[in-house]
Amino acid sequence: MKIYGDKISGNCYKIQLVCHLLKLDYEWVDVDVVSGGARTPDFVAKNPNAKVPLLALDDGRFLSESNAIINFLAVDSALLPKDVFTLAKVQQWQFFEQYSHEPFIAVARFINKFQGMPESRRDEYLSKHEGGYKALQVMEDQLQQTRYLVGEAFTVADVALYAYTHVAHEGGFSLANYPQIQRWIKDIESLDNFVAMGR
Repeated sequence: MKIYGDKISGNCYKIQLVCHLLKLDYEWVDVDVVSGGARTPDFVAKNPNAKVPLLALDDGRFLSESNAIINFLAVDSALLPKDVFTLAKVQQWQFFEQYSHEPFIAVARFINKFQGMPESRRDEYLSKHEGGYKALQVMEDQLQQTRYLVGEAFTVADVALYAYTHVAHEGGFSLANYPQIQRWIKDIESLDNFVAMGR
């Protein structure tokens, strides 16, 4: 299978991390989103939404949206619970990531790190911090109760939230007041077959 992605993207990194944790073979196809690589006619033919990541299966089928991809790859592994309610809790955190976490932390990171903080986006950047810190506090509260986000077992919910949380400082967020998030990050980075972003 092929993964079309940009190594600066946390959403793309989710797929790479799951593949390494589960020892899945894949071919990485680099797509430079900053220069418009996801908007070429060839790429749009594969994903009309013109976004990475994109999974291309050997049989010619395509799958987009990072959390859908990691759930697909994790089927029949310990990363995706079989219990219906526990699976729903995983998905609850994945929706939280996409709607309450990523729009703040990932966007602030992009403006700061990859756009060089243009003056035209400074107010937008600053406005992201309130929502980002609110999301971090929700995570901190949960991680005071359980080792991982859905109980004591590491799941794709943790993959989804780790991707941008561990680089939150690149968007101007400090994790100093979130000791359980710091502990959780270390736990994930000590997992067998862990691979760092950008590798």
